[in-house]
Amino acid sequence: MLAIIDYGVGNIFSLYSSFKFIGEDVVLTNDKKVIDSCSHIILPGVGAFADARRKLDESGMADVVKEQVKTGKPLMGICLGMQMLFDKSYEYGEHEGLGLIKGSVRPISEVISSDLKIPHIGWNALEFTKETGIFRHIKNGDHVYFVHSYWAADCEESTTSVTEYGAKLTASVQSGNVYGCQFHPEKSGEVGLNILKAFCEL
Repeated sequence: MLAIIDYGVGNIFSLYSSFKFIGEDVVLTNDKKVIDSCSHIILPGVGAFADARRKLDESGMADVVKEQVKTGKPLMGICLGMQMLFDKSYEYGEHEGLGLIKGSVRPISEVISSDLKIPHIGWNALEFTKETGIFRHIKNGDHVYFVHSYWAADCEESTTSVTEYGAKLTASVQSGNVYGCQFHPEKSGEVGLNILKAFCEL
């Protein structure tokens, strides 16, 4: 069974529906006992970093996520959920992340030209930079759907793909059993479903 962490923030319905569509046994929960019984974990997230991190702490799920990672279970953070995996974020101040992946989250406005729209919204191609198990069913150059104004920086050792939007922006990461996608697999059609399927096969 796969657990989607429910802490009051996230694109949960479409994500839950996507796993159901590919035939996976999935539960939306903030019950530690249920999460303990699951083999895979998803950390979703949309909105502002500070607000999401506060809710994750208040729900007790921040500690649960860290504990689960230590057991070796595969964890995937999606969009803001991926950003929270890093050491810190500079979104409207400086905020501590979960520290599961080295790096920081910074405004994309610092690295792209001023004539490009922010947030970065739309379909962009993935450029693989390292092998990762979650891409086993897709190919280099496949397109996925992004919605973000911040990106993961200083994380070259964990970066598994980038996308071009005025600069090479981190699209996905992996550090051991911790995975992250800046894009939304659940909104990325067949390519996204194949990524979710591959994650469940880890």
